[in-house]
Amino acid sequence: MNQPQKRTITLRTVPGLYGIAKLAQDAPVPGWANGSGLSAVIRADDELTIVCLQECIPDGVTVVPNWRCLRSIGPFAFDASGIVLSIISPLSTQGVGVFVLCTFDGEHILIAEQHWEQALILLKEAGHLFID
Repeated sequence: MNQPQKRTITLRTVPGLYGIAKLAQDAPVPGWANGSGLSAVIRADDELTIVCLQECIPDGVTVVPNWRCLRSIGPFAFDASGIVLSIISPLSTQGVGVFVLCTFDGEHILIAEQHWEQALILLKEAGHLFID
């Protein structure tokens, strides 16, 4: 079996603190999901998940707060393999959980704020590059 090719990915920090909110599967997409910064709306057959700046999420909504975000600098070919793995592997092998969102041109890796500094160190040690 072939070992995955090690990739060097360029990353940048996305400003702000993010929340991951859960609404009922049949809930309409709320207006507060359409603010500045990263926002994502994912509807599944059993839930509606919204990722956005946590300051936009109103009280009373089920939310896991205090996530920071890194974005890979792409674009990458849609059939390229190992992009997400090369980013999350150095983190997950050290017990750092992530929440991943992929867009047309790159990946957004959300990391709990309490693991942020550790994650940056681990990613740099893995050979990834950071830009402002």
